[in-house]
Amino acid sequence: MLRDPVTDPTLEADIPLYDLAVIGGGINGAGIARDAAGRGLSVHLCEQGDLASATSSASTKLVHGGLRYLEHYEFRLVREALSEREVLWGMAPHIIWPLRFVLPHHRGLRPAWLLRLGLFLYDHIGGRCRLPPTRTLDLARDEAGAALKPGLFRRGFEYSDCWVDDARLVVLNARDAAARGAVIRTRTRAVAAERGSEAWRLTLEDARTGERSEVRARVLVNAAGPWADHVRADMLAIPGPPKVRLVQGSHIVVPRLFPHERCYIVQNADGRIVFAIPYERDFTLIGTTDRDYAGDPASPTASEEEIAYLCAVAGEYFAKPVRPEDVVWTYSGVRPLYGEDGESAQEVTRDYVLALDRPEGAAPALTVYGGKITTYRRLAEEALDKLASLLPEARGAWTRGATLPGGDFPIDGVEALVREVIGRAPWLGEAGARRLVRLYGTEARAILGDAREEADLGRAFGGGLTEAEIGHLVGKEWARTPEDILWRRTKLGLVLTQDQRAELERYLAGAS
Repeated sequence: MLRDPVTDPTLEADIPLYDLAVIGGGINGAGIARDAAGRGLSVHLCEQGDLASATSSASTKLVHGGLRYLEHYEFRLVREALSEREVLWGMAPHIIWPLRFVLPHHRGLRPAWLLRLGLFLYDHIGGRCRLPPTRTLDLARDEAGAALKPGLFRRGFEYSDCWVDDARLVVLNARDAAARGAVIRTRTRAVAAERGSEAWRLTLEDARTGERSEVRARVLVNAAGPWADHVRADMLAIPGPPKVRLVQGSHIVVPRLFPHERCYIVQNADGRIVFAIPYERDFTLIGTTDRDYAGDPASPTASEEEIAYLCAVAGEYFAKPVRPEDVVWTYSGVRPLYGEDGESAQEVTRDYVLALDRPEGAAPALTVYGGKITTYRRLAEEALDKLASLLPEARGAWTRGATLPGGDFPIDGVEALVREVIGRAPWLGEAGARRLVRLYGTEARAILGDAREEADLGRAFGGGLTEAEIGHLVGKEWARTPEDILWRRTKLGLVLTQDQRAELERYLAGAS
């Protein structure tokens, strides 16, 4: 059984004691909290903002092996990431699904033989089962060639990876952790930590009220992402040089560039790889950049230079021009990579490092460096295995094959679920039903409840968003602000008007 938080009966009886306290509500923190709670440990997670409010909502939205990492001989990372694609797909087939990537061959950049070799390895080192293999394309005949500049690209390659709604993946891990007994506190910042012989004493501050509270934990996990070095050195007082290399990655969203559902991975002359991906039905997502970052990790923005760069790369390949004035949205994130100065930003490893600090006679702390969305489950599993001797009552690994909320349906069952939702709520239409299924999976049933018509779902805010859906997001997913709902939980910020956004803000202010 899950052990409830207990209290020290002598010195600090009023401060709850957890087995594990996690600082950081990104994908690594949420994944570790979920894994730990499922092993029967008492868990407390604090996040200074919203879940996935930093790096974990600013990815290229891919579950992928990282084809270009093969060039840097990161075979272990690629093998692990490739093997995780179908595991994660099976855990959450509503927010993760297969994509086919078209790689046009550009004479003068990476030679065709090198691409074939890389794709052969990609197909065979990761235990691929369901995803289709690589094939060669005649771009003069295949529809994928029609979107490209005419006459420039005759041959290409097509391979498999997966799409993921990154922010929802974080939220669903936190939801599952909470369902297994974890305490998840968003907008709660860790402001101080005191190390004792048997436990850490952590001071927390509510970002909205300023109210402070304390918890204790036998083990502390620093999963603060871009702030990991700050937490390690300044709060936990663990000595050592900085280990985090901050690298900015920016993306642009433009009106849809091509009608089909395949993606493109294109090569730039500077060695960068850029993706162009169908996004939210009516748009194309283009990214990413790679450059060192020295500002506040909480507020990166895509620069004019980065926007122009991505437009220029797309313009080298696609028949339809991509200009800065076409951009309808940008987002930017700071990747907390494990590395030092000297390497170029794109050469810094995307692998993760788990650093355990365990002085004799003092409570232990584990700091998480690096990592990527695709390998978060394995990172969490490895972190808990690393702590096994310190938490001997914990059960063994369990997350492989365990579905996330809403993902309890067959891996190929999305269309059947969409038809079911249309049958329950025909007024939604196919697009509306598909939107709910892709966001919530089987939990779409609970959002619809016994509604017999659209009005039964309450007030409508545009884009299909209703009071019933907002109630789910606020009541079960820690959403508090329009940004939480429109940009992290649903992406409806792309389609709602300014007046509709203002109406949602007024509604949330009145409901709080």
